[in-house]
Amino acid sequence: MRILSEAHFPELPNYYRGKVRENYDMPDGSRIIISTDRLSAFDRIITCIPYKGQVLTQTARYWFEATKDICPNHVIEYPDPNVVVGKRLDILPVEVVVRGYLAGTTSTSILTLYKKGEREMYGIRLPDGMRDNQVLPHPIITPTSKAFDGGHDEPLTAAEIVERGLLTAEQWQTLSAYALALFARGQEMALKQGLILVDTKYEFGTDETGAIILADEIHTPDSSRYWLADSYESSFQKGERPTSFDKDFIRTWVVERCDPYKDELPEIPLELIEQTSKVYIKAFEAITAQTFVPDDSGETPVARIRANLERYFPRS
Repeated sequence: MRILSEAHFPELPNYYRGKVRENYDMPDGSRIIISTDRLSAFDRIITCIPYKGQVLTQTARYWFEATKDICPNHVIEYPDPNVVVGKRLDILPVEVVVRGYLAGTTSTSILTLYKKGEREMYGIRLPDGMRDNQVLPHPIITPTSKAFDGGHDEPLTAAEIVERGLLTAEQWQTLSAYALALFARGQEMALKQGLILVDTKYEFGTDETGAIILADEIHTPDSSRYWLADSYESSFQKGERPTSFDKDFIRTWVVERCDPYKDELPEIPLELIEQTSKVYIKAFEAITAQTFVPDDSGETPVARIRANLERYFPRS
């Protein structure tokens, strides 16, 4: 298997290693972002999934190009299937999740809060009597504080965002309008592919002029929940979760065998890794209606990326 576990090039300046991405801040104000195949869960790296980095980069590319008329994004160019060169931005301290359905499993998801009896959340009131995975009266934004220091995200209302000085009223108005328009475009295009875009996360930053720019990724299988449209109605009527791109085989397998936050992780079976890789590829093809073509050029993925980034290396 051709795995991109890391992509550290000493020739490039200002290296920062994220959980999944390698980053380099260039002198010209751009940032080189390399998506590796690392799979992050339980606040640690648990394995690598072949072609995951290419799938995520190319899925985001599909959506960045399909939404650039709605909102400016950070993309400058793609020198390699795993690499995007983007504008370096000041990331805004608010994470934006847009939701179209009463769904989710995390502590901050609206379904979790709703089941606890809460009806007022994120500054929005939901009606009584809603069922799991029911479509909302209209898509809503559920913002949280962005925990840069590794802390926990905190649910916010629009008023709190402005009152705390996290964003100005004008910034919030612009950002929320962008987010809802991007989500509407995403739902419309996904439905043509037989998919429901259930909810998704957006990250925005500001450039040197103060303009709000879409950053990171958009509508990828890692940042979004998709359901198969033809499974929705029957599943909903039965009270079951609609069929989705289930990438959680490995997380589930690990949890069944240890406490992943405390214990040493068991070795992940090869067949489980291969199965997850196939799901990522299937998701790319279903979302984009394109055939996934793995780039197996170069002796290794790192060698290929090095060759494609060589023009960015400083000249001595």
